[in-house]
Amino acid sequence: MIDRYTPEDFAAIWSEENMFRTWLQVELETCRVLTERGWIPKESMENIEAKAAFSVERIKEIEKVTHHDLIAFTTSVAEFLGPDSRYIHWGLTSTDVIDTARGLQLKQASEKIIAAIDELRRVLRERAQEHRMTLMMGRTHGVHAEVTTFGLKLAVWYDEMRRNRERMVRASETVSVGKLSGAVGTFAHLAPDVEAEVCRRLGLKAAPVSTQTLQRDRHAEYLSTIAIIGSSLDKYATEIRHLQRTEVREAEEPFATGQKGSSAMPHKRNPVKCEQISGLSRLLRGYAVTAMENVALWHERDISHSSAERVILPDATSVLCYMLRAMTRIISGLVVHPERMLKNIALTRGLAYSGQLLLDLTRKGVLREEAYRWIQRCAMKVWDEDKDFVLTLLEDPDITKVLSDEEIRSVVNPELQLRHIDAIFARVL
Repeated sequence: MIDRYTPEDFAAIWSEENMFRTWLQVELETCRVLTERGWIPKESMENIEAKAAFSVERIKEIEKVTHHDLIAFTTSVAEFLGPDSRYIHWGLTSTDVIDTARGLQLKQASEKIIAAIDELRRVLRERAQEHRMTLMMGRTHGVHAEVTTFGLKLAVWYDEMRRNRERMVRASETVSVGKLSGAVGTFAHLAPDVEAEVCRRLGLKAAPVSTQTLQRDRHAEYLSTIAIIGSSLDKYATEIRHLQRTEVREAEEPFATGQKGSSAMPHKRNPVKCEQISGLSRLLRGYAVTAMENVALWHERDISHSSAERVILPDATSVLCYMLRAMTRIISGLVVHPERMLKNIALTRGLAYSGQLLLDLTRKGVLREEAYRWIQRCAMKVWDEDKDFVLTLLEDPDITKVLSDEEIRSVVNPELQLRHIDAIFARVL
């Protein structure tokens, strides 16, 4: 991923230096367990502990000849260790090290993603409480429906991010797995208890069964979870983008002092960060598709997944955390215009309360279908002739036979539609 969308802490997690460090961590833990079982002399293990290291530049140099990065790595380590290097990588195959180490890197990345989700939820909760009763027009199909509150919109997002957090925790557990079962998963050279102990010390679970690789349904689930979270962020960004449209202008993403919106039009304040999030979410959905393609490997393994994962795993985790942190800043600094929200509610001249009138008429004994026809007749006059809804109702002979003027006028009351808001917030927040 380009630097623009790579947080510094994720650049560190997915750096070559950290990748080789986690490889060495797997190798050393294996050596320690084998030493405790008497397979490696204690003196040799002391030397390994003291001298085990690698050189990134030397690994690259060796790989130009070997065309195999793990062999280049073990060769570099051997140059630091001397004769005791014969115990490094004993009984292991390349994927034992690579897949187990990748589990460590994914666990590191997941912890930061979960922390970013927590921070976004904290901000969503605060802004939802702040705007619990900030009235705005609810829209269905992009058309005015009934009155809602901006706080309720944010509460919906807050609860969605709760589910996303749960998904991310599960997905992290799914990929925080290691394996040391050898070339085809039969433990031909190391026993299952060695694998179990090494993984335990690394903070990973041992795969119950594997081939030469961990099965890639795990990684497909992980990338699918990332794509779902990204799609949620896309939804929030898309909503803010609509609310920032000039004709709506109910909320705006933060616009910093000195920020420029257009090279040609000095008046512009564009929702560029939200648009960025919407764009990046498309990448995440694409990575999920690639991860699903990686599930079908030949026999006990092939490496058709490897090249793709070198791109999609660092990119997806980095981009998602970038998006989460960006959305947190957007929500925290979101500019809300309550007065514009009230003006927009008034645009349809009272039509938002037609549902309440329908209920009032049925309570008086009018058949629902008949009441609906009366109200729709009045509503069409409001749409087509720009009339006031209540005044139109007061002129309708069918409706006025059933409801008094006072009862008709009392329909325009947002408190009726919002009387359960506190109960909703009590359930969610």
